[in-house]
Amino acid sequence: MAAIINGSECVACGACVDVCPEGAITCGDIAVVDAGKCVDCGACVDECPSSCISD
Repeated sequence: MAAIINGSECVACGACVDVCPEGAITCGDIAVVDAGKCVDCGACVDECPSSCISD
């Protein structure tokens, strides 16, 4: 299952984008996960400073 981002808590800092080994996350107003690319490694969950990502 792909990582899930709680958009109301996302501050669009881009930390998850930088740490994702698959390039599955993009960031505009909020971060967005491409479920087809996400391998559910959890790197973004650990890196997120606002704790808005769950897996």
